[in-house]
Amino acid sequence: MSRLVQIDGYRRFWAASTVSVFGTHITTIALQILVVEGLRASATEYGLVSSARWLPYLLFGLVAGVLIDRHRRRPVLVWSDLGRGLLLAAIPLLYLGEALSLTTLAGLLFCFGMLSLLYDTAEQAYLPRLVPRELLTPANAQLQLTTNLAQTAGPALGGVLIRVITAPIAIVVDAVSYLASGLVLATIRTSEPAPQPDERRDLVRELREGLSYVYRHRLLRAHAINGHLWFLVHSALTTVLTFFVVEKGQLGLGAFGLGLVYAAGGVGAVLGNALSSRLSARLDAGPTMVLCSLAKALPWLLVVFARPGSAALPMVAFGLFGFWFLLGVCGPVEMGWRQSITPDALQARMGGTIRSVNRAAVVIGAPLGGLLADHTSDRCALWAGIVGLAVAGGYAYCSPLRRASYADAAPEAQPASPRV
Repeated sequence: MSRLVQIDGYRRFWAASTVSVFGTHITTIALQILVVEGLRASATEYGLVSSARWLPYLLFGLVAGVLIDRHRRRPVLVWSDLGRGLLLAAIPLLYLGEALSLTTLAGLLFCFGMLSLLYDTAEQAYLPRLVPRELLTPANAQLQLTTNLAQTAGPALGGVLIRVITAPIAIVVDAVSYLASGLVLATIRTSEPAPQPDERRDLVRELREGLSYVYRHRLLRAHAINGHLWFLVHSALTTVLTFFVVEKGQLGLGAFGLGLVYAAGGVGAVLGNALSSRLSARLDAGPTMVLCSLAKALPWLLVVFARPGSAALPMVAFGLFGFWFLLGVCGPVEMGWRQSITPDALQARMGGTIRSVNRAAVVIGAPLGGLLADHTSDRCALWAGIVGLAVAGGYAYCSPLRRASYADAAPEAQPASPRV
């Protein structure tokens, strides 16, 4: 970690991420309450609005990877953050002017998703240019640790802010955080060479190169498919979870209870991050990823067995704690491993390919979870999600992913030497 903090560009990159991610987890709760209580959405409508945020990943994810690989990545990060801040600021303004509908909110979230697609693609491709290959897993672990600390404090703070200043106004905090993040990123001065112009470049050919690298790579293909299954199921589960926890006909814990549940998940993720590098060093990358995938369904049993009463909150909170602990362990390992085995010229296309299909799974899974809950029950939909997580874990165990190793990492191009 001491080597990481000596890299000036990484320090600023980490600071920008920290600023925006704390605001994001406040908005996570605020948007959910705004849609469910302020705009009176059904579970299906909530799923559709949620999927609008991820629809750009389905429509443009592959193209985004090609475009980012053709350009410097830092300017994309800066302008994406500034744009997202302005879009979020529009939500409370429209709500206070009584002009915010579910359709309008979905449109704003679609535009927000477009900018997030560009940011996410550039961010994952930019990090290998800031730090050397051997520090990618610790760098990802530190970034995710910050995210999980924000997830711990953000939802609880969001629940308090919603009570005091209402959900729409709480979203202003996130808008300010994105603007601040963009300004910090603009101060990074680490050298980033521009890609060389090539008149022979062809969009379709470059798309194929990204797809081919991911889905013809025996280990990366298994990792990608496992992730696609997980995103499909997880998006359905989180759609149903909001209604299951908040509504009086279910557990009836309200906005503050939902915030505490997510905060407990954040604590679990922080502890998982703390053990991530140590566990993956002992087990190697593949066994760590497979072990986590196999175990992810188990904590949700505490959620589905919860009943209204004094035990409901601790059961759901401990379930989310366990689930996010596993995510905290495997997240940095997954990101660091796949970045380390990918050449620099393919980083954005690799990340964009995997991410676009993952988000396509969210576009399908979120409304699917809402439909299942509306036509059966929240508890039945949760059971279906638990079965889905078990299937994803079984696939990971039977796939070649368990043999993935950091020793396989041999990219064709090394990142530029960082300035310290």
